[in-house]
Amino acid sequence: MMKQTTLKGSFSLCGKGLHTGLSLTVTFNPSKENTGYKIQRIDLEGMPIIEAIAENVIDTQRGTVLGKGEARVSTVEHGLAALYALGIDNCLIQVNGPEFPILDGSAIQYVEKIREVGIEEQNAPKDWYVIHKKIEVKDEESGSCITILPDEEFSLTTMCSFNSKFINSQFATLDKIENFSEEIAPARTFVFVRDIQPLLAANLIKGGDMDNAIVIYERQISQEQLDDLADMLKVEHRDATELGYIQHKPLVWENECTRHKLLDIIGDMALIGKPIKGRIIATRPGHTVNNKFARLMRREIRKHEIQAPIYDPNEVPVMDVNRIRELLPHRYPMQLVDKVISIGATSIVGVKNVTSNEPFFQGHFPLEPVMPGVLQIEAMAQCGGLLVLNTLEEPERWSTYFMRIDDVKFRQKVVPGDTLLFKVDLLAPVRHGVSSMKGYVFVGDHIVSEATFTAQIVKNK
Repeated sequence: MMKQTTLKGSFSLCGKGLHTGLSLTVTFNPSKENTGYKIQRIDLEGMPIIEAIAENVIDTQRGTVLGKGEARVSTVEHGLAALYALGIDNCLIQVNGPEFPILDGSAIQYVEKIREVGIEEQNAPKDWYVIHKKIEVKDEESGSCITILPDEEFSLTTMCSFNSKFINSQFATLDKIENFSEEIAPARTFVFVRDIQPLLAANLIKGGDMDNAIVIYERQISQEQLDDLADMLKVEHRDATELGYIQHKPLVWENECTRHKLLDIIGDMALIGKPIKGRIIATRPGHTVNNKFARLMRREIRKHEIQAPIYDPNEVPVMDVNRIRELLPHRYPMQLVDKVISIGATSIVGVKNVTSNEPFFQGHFPLEPVMPGVLQIEAMAQCGGLLVLNTLEEPERWSTYFMRIDDVKFRQKVVPGDTLLFKVDLLAPVRHGVSSMKGYVFVGDHIVSEATFTAQIVKNK
């Protein structure tokens, strides 16, 4: 089982803000389990903290802006992308101004600092959200679309179309998140010359220069206009007839702009609040549609806060009925687990196929057969017993007995034809033969019952 992670130590990066031009320092600190990403404005009274979640995004016009009350922080996506891609779950980020420093316009310096201080494993399990079905967000006006499909890992493909002969259509793919540092992190942000004047008029990009952005000059303007822009940006004049890319460092890749779009998507997906297993396909992405998608994902997660295990009936079980009978003393009609499809050090997943021939349906109820809730709890406990007994020598000489059952909830009926999935997790290591567990019963994607229970493992006489 993968565990949550945080930084082994703190690190700081200093530089100017892209939009404010201010001299800024951002510091990334270790944080406790299950706290996620939080951003603290240490320059404001009370040093307010903003949770880095999609609902706190207040602007997406020229980057992702998070806000809470009077506090706001912009240009957060590059730093968050580095945290998310390197698998860090919990981090407190402190900044002394209204935005993160732009640095070189990419995420590479964040990656280098994270590698320098190191990553520390924590005790809590990593809380993946696994995509089981297609989820999609479209923006009809802009033609933007983000789709996520089931996949065993987190991967992305981005397709961009620009009204420019220099970067008309491009795509970029990241098949393995482990390759982010080399394939995506160095990709820099970019801007078209035609957009610079409106941005300056909006009191933005005061800190923009040739070292922190790729500038694309693809529509000729007069020499006087270009000279005026150069003076405002405090850069050297250039020949207005020479179109092309303008920056001090040459392109790292031909599709660097689209790779940067992919970087931005990862930064905006960090605001979902959980690592994702699924494949994102993004067409003409931008921060606005990215945020719509992240908000939709958070709603999906709330609806399926506890996810059902993935069950493929074609896979060979890790325990069949014969192995179960070797471990458990239960026999017909009280053996309520047909097979085990997954087992780890602290977790187990079992299956029961409910048929109309179950003996309890004769009286519960003849005209409306419903599986008794107490038997669902019993089946969960049998799964938990298999988890514990599987670690013992001579397991047939041991039995498990209920000591306590708490927090029982029944959410919907179980009827003939249902396939029950049991997921049981140890809440603490087994001590003195006593085990505490949390169990869930699923039918399809829906929880039908749950309980916390304590059992004692006793040697048979």
